[in-house]
Order: sequence, then structure tokens, then C-alpha cells
Amino acid sequence: MDHETSTSHDVLERMLLDESAEPTSLPLSLLQYITNRFHLDHQIGSGGFAVVYKGVVGKGTVAVKKLFNTLDIHENKFHEEVKCLIKAKHKNIVRFLGYCADTQGKMENYEGMLVMADQRNWLLCFEYVHNGGLDKHITDASCGLEWKVRYQIINVICEGLVFLHEKRILHLDLKPANILIDHQMVPKIADFGLSRCLGEEQTRAITKNLCGTLGYMDPEYLKSGQITFASDIYSLGVIIMEILTGLKGYLKAENVVESWMNRLQASEGDVRLVQVRVCAEIGIECMDLDPNKRPVARDIIGRLNKMASDADYPNGETSISSSSVEQQISLPREKSGERIEKLAAESRQKADGKEHSEISEDFAERVGKLHFQEGQQKLGQLSLPRANLDIFKRKECMTADRNNSHILEGGHLM
Repeated sequence: MDHETSTSHDVLERMLLDESAEPTSLPLSLLQYITNRFHLDHQIGSGGFAVVYKGVVGKGTVAVKKLFNTLDIHENKFHEEVKCLIKAKHKNIVRFLGYCADTQGKMENYEGMLVMADQRNWLLCFEYVHNGGLDKHITDASCGLEWKVRYQIINVICEGLVFLHEKRILHLDLKPANILIDHQMVPKIADFGLSRCLGEEQTRAITKNLCGTLGYMDPEYLKSGQITFASDIYSLGVIIMEILTGLKGYLKAENVVESWMNRLQASEGDVRLVQVRVCAEIGIECMDLDPNKRPVARDIIGRLNKMASDADYPNGETSISSSSVEQQISLPREKSGERIEKLAAESRQKADGKEHSEISEDFAERVGKLHFQEGQQKLGQLSLPRANLDIFKRKECMTADRNNSHILEGGHLM
């Protein structure tokens, strides 16, 4: 290890111990050293534009994301990702430690002639998150994570999203695989490869390159290329419903509360079922086809905080008073889940009419790799998650996500 690598190694090791340390530029030689020159044994994930390696730093561990095919990526895109990551410093966002932007000249044979070509080495370094992606932990209500843990995960994801939006950052690729879970089951938002930083007065932007993961992408974005904070809110709604149901989509909203009633062995007035109901309502509202009708992240946190309880629920007990529960469930006394189904129906009704058939045509034209299955079906079905994407041939539903990676070990791909 040369002097520069040794010095940088010490710096990175201290950063792991000091959470207040700011991200810094890291030399290529260091990232090569801690990953054993990007050895296959250190590889923990890969995607369309990057491979992630485990890096050993003293007694600590980091994740090193190495971009490839960098000549196909505009330099400004890498700069944008680094800029967003530096700004996104929060306990519920995967910690960004540093970056490497190394360009070297290399002689290459081109049509029988030797030419000097640029060789770009773009790398990002993050904390290593041990429990993998949220997608590995999602099951239906009959098993898996207890309700209290799921509720905490929903709450913490929303807190992270509030921070991003208040920093004027659009994530644009929120999905369970991009939310990593630490050893205490605390979620951390990851993968800012598609993120955008907006100006102080800017509320939206237009992009010609549609990127993201089908099923989590805002239908308005698919229609017009317009990205707003509401684009992330749509993705959040899909994620919330997945956490509630364990499925990539849901078919009958009333079953959400009823399934948890069976798991919790709870009555209609149980505060935990109130939380389930409120979360389901929020999820459906987030997926409203009209972006202007979706709640903002800060308001979602306010609603969740009203439901918060520190109780461990021993024997069904809770620290929230019965009068408080009565107040929270004073929505007209409908059968379990009927209020949720009404919200879902309202959302589905927005899919009717000429406006959304035009969206379908626009979507089919702009996303040429996807095959329209039934021309008369409405894109409004995209207001529900993947399970309802029956307007496409399932085997031909392709993702336009440049970082849609298969997590091989621990889900550490950013």
C-alpha cells in the first residue's frame, strides 16, 4: 500500500467511526485495495450500469459501487448523483462516504490504429447495511414481520422522504429493493442513481429519458415526462401497500384490514387496526392518478404521528386511551375496510373516459419496449401496483431502471 492509499485508508477508517464526517474524494488506489482490486469474491450485487463490492476497511466494512459503461452515461448525470448524495445526510438515508472520479488516458487499437482513449473510473462509497433490501423482508399479513415493525418501517421511510423533499431532492426510484434494512430493522433509503436536485423555487422538471421501475413509476411521469415531488409520493403509496399486504399489488382493499384483524386477533376498535386502516388510506391516496390530490410527505408524517404508540402491546394493551381510539375510528362506522375500498373505487373511477385512454396511447408510444396487450384497457390500472398491470404481457414487462439490480448478498446495491 503506497503512501496515498495508506493515508486515505486511515481517513476512511476514521469516517466510519465519526458519523459527523463529511463525504470526501477517495483515490482509485484505495478503492482497489479495500476490494482486492474488485475481485469477484467481493462482489455483492450488480445491475445494468454498476457493480457493488464489499470493501474491508480495518475492522469496518463499506459498499463500493463501481459504474461501468461510463461512456454511455453523461458526465453531468454522475455529478448530479454525487451532489444529491452529499446533500442527503440523514439517519434514514444510507450514509454516503465518498466518491472517485478518475479519468486516465489509455492507448487502444481502433480500426488498426493506436489512439488515446479516456478510461473513466466512477465509483461511490457507502456504509454497508447488513440486512439487505426491504423486498427481502416483505410477507403477507399472516406471517413475517409483526405489525409494530411494519408500522415503524412505514413511518421511518416517510421521515427520510420528508428530509429529501425539504432538501429539494427527488429520488425517482423508490421501491423496496432500494430501501435497505439495518441490524435494528431500521430502513434506510438508498440508490440515488436517478435522483434530481431542484432549485430553491423549482417544483417540477421535464425529462425526455423515462427511467424508473414499472409498477412504482408515477403514471403522470409516464404520460408527460414531468417529474415532481408527487412522483415520489406515488412510489411511496405502492411501497406502503406492499408492506401492508406482502404483495406487489392488492386486489380487494377491504381485505387489508381484515387480514390484519386475523393476525392480531384484534377487534375493530383496536388501535393497531386503526393504524392499519390509516396506513392503507394513505397508500391509496398517494396513488391517486391526479398528482395534485396526493398528500405531501410532511402531511403523511403528521397523520402517522397521530397514530403513534410506544406500547409493546402486551396482551393487547396499549398506551392510547379508549376515548382516543373512539375519536380516531369515528369515520362512519362501516365494516372493516369499507372506507378504504371507497377510496380505491374513487381512484379507479379516475381511469374512465377519454383522458386516460389518451394516456394509454402516449405510454405505449413512449415506452416502446413494453408491449400493449389490450388496446382498449385503461392505463388507470397503473394506479394500482404491479399485480394489476394486466395491460401488458407479464413476461415482456421490462424495467427502464438503470440500477434495477439483483441483490446477491445483503442487498447493498445503491
